[in-house]
Amino acid sequence: MAVNNMELTQLSTVLASIVGQATGQTVLAPTDVSSFISVAQTGLKTGYDALGTAISQVLSKTIFSVRPYSAKFKGLQADEVRYGNHVRKLTTIDKPFEDDDRIKLVDGQSIDDWKVNKPSVLQTNFYGANVYQKTITIYRDQLDTAFSGPEEFGRFISMIMQNAADMIEQAHEETARMTVANLIAGINYQESQSITTGRVIHLISEYNTETGSSLTNTSVYAPANFEAFAKWLFGYLKTLSDRLAERSAKYHQNFTGKTIMRHTPLDKQKCYIYSPILNKVDANVLSSVFHDEYLKIMDHEDVTYWQSIDTPDAIQIKPSVTKADGTIATASNQNMSKVFGVIFDEDAAGYTVVNQWSATSAFNARGGYYNQVYHFTDRYWNDFSENAVVLLLDVAAQS
Repeated sequence: MAVNNMELTQLSTVLASIVGQATGQTVLAPTDVSSFISVAQTGLKTGYDALGTAISQVLSKTIFSVRPYSAKFKGLQADEVRYGNHVRKLTTIDKPFEDDDRIKLVDGQSIDDWKVNKPSVLQTNFYGANVYQKTITIYRDQLDTAFSGPEEFGRFISMIMQNAADMIEQAHEETARMTVANLIAGINYQESQSITTGRVIHLISEYNTETGSSLTNTSVYAPANFEAFAKWLFGYLKTLSDRLAERSAKYHQNFTGKTIMRHTPLDKQKCYIYSPILNKVDANVLSSVFHDEYLKIMDHEDVTYWQSIDTPDAIQIKPSVTKADGTIATASNQNMSKVFGVIFDEDAAGYTVVNQWSATSAFNARGGYYNQVYHFTDRYWNDFSENAVVLLLDVAAQS
């Protein structure tokens, strides 16, 4: 019988069998250990002491499971924006240079010094916000009925508050994770519709093209291939980072009639990389590289999974995207795998927490409790007109 009550169990028979097998006195045999191993359960058992049978047993110790959680994707958090439910972004559009009028001087004619040449400006707009709350009910009588004293009760309240803080942290993390996933899937959709080009990079294909190799999605991980590929990979990422820092019309969405010139300096670049691949590099490559500074990349954050912990390198969502005419649409489902990373301008994706506050309600004398309430208003955004590239660790499918 398993240990699931508060009685004292005699263990001598089972113990003799266990010791006998461990010391070679008896042969290996099926052993029922359920009679002495206590397994966590939700059912609460009560009982009486074995001698007097009149005094109920008390809890000898309460374990408070507390472990503060720190949200990932911290780099996405931006300054708070308080006012209005409409945020606008203004971008100047380059206009062509003009002929020098000094070369056009003609006797008897004047040059119009007041000819108008209005600046070209693109305005993009972000609308809406997301609101939610978290409520905790605290009972006054818990002090008398559930805990041994004020100190233990205080530890319990601290545990409850920490749990609320952990849930809030994870809420920010998971919505930030989906903000990055939307950016990745949205760029993938735009590439498939030729709204943008060159923003989804198939790394193994690039490697094969540059080196004349013929690696596949699986052969790249063979020990004979992976070291050379990893060295090339980090050099390629550095080159890509340098290209993003150049002012150009590449690596971002342009709108109909509006060609945007962007550049993203290194200190403005955000890089999220799939950590299992980095772990392979650490284990299989760095130990054999004398000059490992060549494998260093820009400031980045490791990502254990992009959307689901069960399928960590995959993304499957219907992203919200910007069309070429500047309107918003919900794209078709983007079923992506082998997602290695994404590098983007800090203005391409992020979130901001607005009007974050908490307060306690008045004490309910009839019910004997009060509520602690947390309120949040969050804004999450993608701007596809900012520089961003998606990296897939695969061979591009043949069209």
